[in-house]
Amino acid sequence: MKTIETYFFLLCGAILQGLSMSLFLFPHSIPSGGGAGLAILMNHFLHLPLGFALWIANAVFLIFALNYFGFTWTFRTLLSVAVTSTTVSIITPLIPHFHFHILVELFIGGIGFGLGVGILIRKGASSGGMVIPALMISSYRNWRPGKVMMVINLIIFLITSIVIDYKIVAYAIICQLVSTNMIDLIHRFKFHKYKFLSPSWRKR
Repeated sequence: MKTIETYFFLLCGAILQGLSMSLFLFPHSIPSGGGAGLAILMNHFLHLPLGFALWIANAVFLIFALNYFGFTWTFRTLLSVAVTSTTVSIITPLIPHFHFHILVELFIGGIGFGLGVGILIRKGASSGGMVIPALMISSYRNWRPGKVMMVINLIIFLITSIVIDYKIVAYAIICQLVSTNMIDLIHRFKFHKYKFLSPSWRKR
């Protein structure tokens, strides 16, 4: 039962991440992270579909993850990356971009992406990409994974901004501030189980 619950939340987190990227961030070429930034660069230079480019961007890091985190964690991350990439591949051409306001879409996308990644980390996986080296560093140095990820991603953002548009840096930093704080919030959040039908509850 616990295994089913784990993979259910992994599926939800990966889909939420993919929806946030395809609906709110990618239409403005805003990378949600380093892996997404590499995907946008590959899409720009090689004209690869974003979903496929996202998969390639994560492949190398998954090899390192296998040696560092073990098979179970890597398998869950591989599954999460596959679901996210599939979601982006399906949603991007299927649903036209409904432009409202870039800052509003940026905040919604950042919150959704952060929630998705936070759920994946809580359930023993990651969104792939730069989250993998970020988790390596955070586990070794006992730092918050969200903050470590932001520092790593800034380098990718700078490269993306030089190639595509300098405004992307500002937008990407805002996205990272929103998403990494959501990741740290989910990472620190304490879940309390309340047994409403327990004898102690009946006596109240």
